[in-house]
Amino acid sequence: MAKNAYIHIPFCKSKCNYCSFVSFDKLSLKTRYLKALIFQIQIEYNGESLNTLYFGGGTPSLLTVEEFQWLTDLFKLEDNAEITVEVNPDSIDLKYLQGLRNLGINRLSIGVQTFDDKILKLIGRGHNSAQTAFALNCAQKAGFKNISLDLIYGLPNQSLADFEKDLRLAIDSGIQHVSLYGLKIEDGCYFCENMPKGIANSDVQADMYLKAVKVLKTADFEYYEISNFSLPDFNSKHNLNYWENNAYYGFGCAASGYSSNVRYTNEVDLGKYIQNPLSKIAEQKLTRQEILEEAIFLGLRKMNGIDIEKINNDFGIDFNKKYANILDKYSQYFIKTSKGYAFTIEGILISNEILANFIEL
Repeated sequence: MAKNAYIHIPFCKSKCNYCSFVSFDKLSLKTRYLKALIFQIQIEYNGESLNTLYFGGGTPSLLTVEEFQWLTDLFKLEDNAEITVEVNPDSIDLKYLQGLRNLGINRLSIGVQTFDDKILKLIGRGHNSAQTAFALNCAQKAGFKNISLDLIYGLPNQSLADFEKDLRLAIDSGIQHVSLYGLKIEDGCYFCENMPKGIANSDVQADMYLKAVKVLKTADFEYYEISNFSLPDFNSKHNLNYWENNAYYGFGCAASGYSSNVRYTNEVDLGKYIQNPLSKIAEQKLTRQEILEEAIFLGLRKMNGIDIEKINNDFGIDFNKKYANILDKYSQYFIKTSKGYAFTIEGILISNEILANFIEL
């Protein structure tokens, strides 16, 4: 049974230049969307008591406090449930955050991306560094003690020194968690057709990533997953559920879920979703081999790696024997742990290449 749920709020004031996520600047449809979303939840949610509830986007902070209450009231939640809302610095103030906190929302993920105003403007973000500082101050005054910042590295005209400055500003802001993402220009975003100058190449992005690991570790942030760092006891419970390959609900346009070995994705067209919120564009029953491969892929995203005894018991295999060739070929990129294997830092940098070898064609 799923004990975790993701809810997609697909609205944004405007589309960022690098963004290829499913989001729409059609706020006029928000009320109709929420009606459809509530219907989907009422039909598909089985009433379990949830450990985590995550509102992602888009820009979930474009919802009112009352609209959040409509949604949170639909669920049973554990007393210590982690409830996360993604917010943008330009869409929140103290009163709003106090309202969210009073609803029981206890974790914020703030889309900062960078503290550099020139780069923020270049990438089409709707906020500036002063608004970020204001948002952080409001979050702390409202009583949030679990705050995560999103940062992107490899942005146009961003030097290694610029990125290190972003990291140190994030640390000094008093937050508990940092999520890092290397810039990727993908189909569907403005930059795909209008490539900016000064994009970092893969070598520079690798240097930035390694710098982040060093700087954040020095500041006592635990490096617990390829893209995520936290102070002790502030790992994202919701995201760890993904990486441990457990079940979760996906509610809303374009949201994905996983239950009973079936992965599904909801309708991605906003109008079609509103018309039929139960429609799926994909449903895949995973084979035993596919479940094994996902356990390996997702497990190796975590810094503590995979538990091969558990894998052997769950799938009736001898991991060391089955994958002996891969383990030997890439031996310098693996660390042998007390339970199995984890990537070295160098292994993380080429993880896609290594993980491709685990797929059985």
